Amino acid sequence: MRWLRRLIGDPLPEDFPGRLVESENAVGSAPVRGGGHLVVTELGLWIPEGAEARRIGWHLISKATWGDGTLTVTEAEETGTAGAAVVLRDREPVRFELPRPGKVPWLVRQRVDGSIRGRHRAELTSGGVWFVQRKLPGRDGVVLQARPDPGVDLEVVAAIAREAAEKLAPPQA
Repeated sequence: MRWLRRLIGDPLPEDFPGRLVESENAVGSAPVRGGGHLVVTELGLWIPEGAEARRIGWHLISKATWGDGTLTVTEAEETGTAGAAVVLRDREPVRFELPRPGKVPWLVRQRVDGSIRGRHRAELTSGGVWFVQRKLPGRDGVVLQARPDPGVDLEVVAAIAREAAEKLAPPQA
């Protein structure tokens, strides 16, 4: 199958250590200064981690910015659930210096924005929380995510998220 990818121009680097799933295809890649590649697929962004690579699903990238030759990615991690909603916490941003970025920054922006179906910011007494409806890559439907600011009461966020998820759920037939 690698010969077919080379023939049709798949941008998956020859030395890429990740393992794409059967229906996953690379649509862009860029070398990272210091080693490895960023690889964009329809399911997520593959990032280098030492000698390995790890995919971040588009629905778990809270923010991606491009400037001065550096792509900065803020990944969210799921910390719990509130009914059908998922509660997230942002990790520290990770920076990737791309000497030859090609179309990778544009592809990342396109896919992160494309995963968002709706968003709302709520201000609470202890801070704010983003409620974001996101498409899950490779699956039908959307998930409601709640991403509170640091210090916000998680019980209040969970109660609001649970109620919102119930209201947003499609009616049962």
